Amino acid sequence: MDSDTKVYRLEDVSKHNTHQDCWLVIDGKVYDVTKFLEDHPGGDEVLISATGKDATDDFEDVGHSSSARAMMDEYYVGDIDPSTIPSKPKYTPAKQAPYNPDKSSEFIIKILQFLVPLLILGMAVAVRYYTKSS
Repeated sequence: MDSDTKVYRLEDVSKHNTHQDCWLVIDGKVYDVTKFLEDHPGGDEVLISATGKDATDDFEDVGHSSSARAMMDEYYVGDIDPSTIPSKPKYTPAKQAPYNPDKSSEFIIKILQFLVPLLILGMAVAVRYYTKSS
């Protein structure tokens, strides 16, 4: 980092969030894109909505061209203090019991424990019905 380079805190950059004064943080650098708002191919609201946060992922997701990246130098005003950027939450999958194919047999046993007595009862009723009329 150059000794002349200005270092900004994210909360200071986020105050520049209007059409008359718009700053962004991309890759640890601060850009004043106010003069570019009208010319931005994605519209000015895309840039306005990216203020107050690290917009690096938003910028990279779009897939900007090398000429767009070269234009950024014109709007560079300083660096961001990385300690002021909130850490991104890491994805943690929900905890669930691992699939156990051996549990399938337990399920079948429970069903059979329920169905077998019903079948026996049904057969007993049928036998009684048909033997009674003879």
